Amino acid sequence: TFFILFLSPPALPILMISPLLSSGCEIIHPPRDGGIRYRGLTPDQVQTVRFLPFDYEIEYVCRPDREIVGPKVRKCLPNGTWTDMGHPSRCSGNRTQHSKKALHIGALFPMSGGWPGGQACLPAVRMALEDVNNRRDILPDYELRLIHHDSQCEPGQATKYLYELLYNDPIKIILMPGCSSVSTLVAEAARMWNLIVLSYGSSSPALSNRQRFPTFFRTHPSATLHNPTRVQLFKKWGWTKIATIQQTTEVFTSTLDDLEERVKEAGIEITFRQSFFSDPAVPVKNLKQDARIIVGLFYETEARKVFCEVFKAELFGKKYVWFLIGWYADNWFRVKDPAINCTEDQMKQAVEGHITTEIVMLNPENTRSISNMTSQEFIEKLKKRVGRNPEETGGFQEAPLAYDAIWALALALNKTSTELVKKGLRLEDFNYNNRTITDEIYRALNSSAFEGVSGHVVFDASGSRMAWTLIEQLQNSTYKKIGYYDTTKDNLSWYNNVKWIGGSPPADYTKVIPTFRFLSQKLFISVSVLSSLGILLAIICLAFNIYNGHVRCVGTPLGVGCHGCPGLSTRVAADPPFGLDGRGKGMMWLVVWEGELCCAGGTRPALCCHCLMPCPLGGQQLPSLFPPPQVLCLITAPVTMILNSQQDAAFAFASLAVIFSSYITLVVLFVPKMRRLITRGEWQSEQQDTMKTGSSTNNNEEEKSRLLEKENRELQTIISEKEERVSELRQQLKDRQQLRSRRRPALYQPSLPLVRCLVSEQADKLGRNNCDGSRVHLLYK
Repeated sequence: TFFILFLSPPALPILMISPLLSSGCEIIHPPRDGGIRYRGLTPDQVQTVRFLPFDYEIEYVCRPDREIVGPKVRKCLPNGTWTDMGHPSRCSGNRTQHSKKALHIGALFPMSGGWPGGQACLPAVRMALEDVNNRRDILPDYELRLIHHDSQCEPGQATKYLYELLYNDPIKIILMPGCSSVSTLVAEAARMWNLIVLSYGSSSPALSNRQRFPTFFRTHPSATLHNPTRVQLFKKWGWTKIATIQQTTEVFTSTLDDLEERVKEAGIEITFRQSFFSDPAVPVKNLKQDARIIVGLFYETEARKVFCEVFKAELFGKKYVWFLIGWYADNWFRVKDPAINCTEDQMKQAVEGHITTEIVMLNPENTRSISNMTSQEFIEKLKKRVGRNPEETGGFQEAPLAYDAIWALALALNKTSTELVKKGLRLEDFNYNNRTITDEIYRALNSSAFEGVSGHVVFDASGSRMAWTLIEQLQNSTYKKIGYYDTTKDNLSWYNNVKWIGGSPPADYTKVIPTFRFLSQKLFISVSVLSSLGILLAIICLAFNIYNGHVRCVGTPLGVGCHGCPGLSTRVAADPPFGLDGRGKGMMWLVVWEGELCCAGGTRPALCCHCLMPCPLGGQQLPSLFPPPQVLCLITAPVTMILNSQQDAAFAFASLAVIFSSYITLVVLFVPKMRRLITRGEWQSEQQDTMKTGSSTNNNEEEKSRLLEKENRELQTIISEKEERVSELRQQLKDRQQLRSRRRPALYQPSLPLVRCLVSEQADKLGRNNCDGSRVHLLYK
């Protein structure tokens, strides 16, 4: 019979629970064949309370001669239910002296977090334990028992529970973590306690490092197993450029490093590589730079954030293909997440058509496994045990891997037990210092090979599972299988049921595809005729200019005529060839080249250099009638670019602009000349004008010559007068010097001012006032 135990040790105070408590979990009373420990409650409280608080735990117990079957501990969940309510707890029959010895497994199941795989993997493990323990040919003297905690897929939380598993009895013979980040922590520490680690849900490529994780095994293949499949699909659809976006965790970084090496070997380029820690908004926007084929590596919770930003950035639709991980729940994009601000319909639009690659986790063949169940029988049994929609249950796809992990462990321990008997040891002798038993378990696991519900179970040299890859596509918000890929045989099995939003695989980058756009034949012929007439007109004008070159109005600006006509002819002749490519592609270059030709010499005197013609035209200087070619370019070039999509209009506009401008140039240059020559009396007046102009020029030159001669004579007269005056003054000076030498100094009479100023040795000491101003003026004149 069941009995109730009320435990209240000194270290555990009695809980103050009000009988009026209406939130929490409804109290469970013990069934007839067992008892329950209500920790911290008095008998009166158990009789009066109806609800127990959240996180409260109860423990089932049996009499010493009986044992508990089913969950031993139940916990009150935040949703008001107890854990494992679908599995009853009862006490088994009487024990005998030959009762089974317990071997304990320490497990960490992520019931929440980035990958809540424990929601389905924990029930699958319990199913496997029941099946193994009921087998008489596998571990007949032992019973496998499970001690587990919720790691929440967080390494920090896992560290706490790993400590409890290692330092609390009983001794665990093996550790079973899930989630790559948690497995990395556990596997790196386990070797210090000589513990084997067997993971059911870790895909990080880093865990394949035997130097770092020497005792690690996993029934979930490495994430690098996805990469050969992805490369094969890239080749199948002819893509050579891809982009990537990843969450910054070790599992995704190492996976992407492996993908980068593989695509490089295949001649495929990663054009954009983006990463984020918690907020993917900016990296997603950066993918707008012509990223079309995008590989996304992130956990399910982050996937919702990414595709909410994908919807905002419009990185979805017929131009884009996303490659994601396939181990998300089937309805992951429908889950209401307070971390995003996108509706369910928006999320459906963003994720539609994406492709997933996932390891084959359920045997596609209807064959019986070592547990005597087919894969479909296992799924049906698991659905009943889980008790809710598989699409809303985390880890439902990985549940077969968890189930087979227990079978791999049981078979390895069964083989180890046989080997230990030869050495005089038993499995129950295992402790954290016993390296011998650990080595035997390692060898047994390393040689495992059996048929499980997930397929053929075998481990490679790094302890990772070998398996096929499943390829699926989201079609109308439902995942559809589109193929399988066997990495070991490089064999792609294809169903040919892919649905592309645009009807065909999109391009991997923006491609410029040249296409011919043909001109209208009538338009081309019309332009050719007009160009031919322009060439003929230019030749006529050139001949006219050469023939009448002796006439000043025609011959003087020779550059305008002899150089302008060939330039204009070449410019007009260039129109039709630019339409021969059938696309009108050269119109812009035609206008620019025409301007360069003009300024390079063809029509430079008339159009570019503004050369003045002597012939008056209506009182205006000739350059004012000719716009520079830059004006033509500024007008024609923009219009041609606007009309680029309409080849006929672009060709017609550019060609006619050049042709008619050439026509106008020829008309303005030569028609006035021809008119003056043809008009009556124009030739005579031209000769008279020439004679008058020449006579006038000669008269001006003679007048200038007479003026110069007259000025020359006047200057010569002045020079002669000056020379005579100088000679006179020299003679006077000479006479004065002779007079001085004849006289004595005492008889010297300084009363003569002029003599004193000229000959006295003390002239510098005398003032100018002592000299006769008029005489001095004559001296220096």
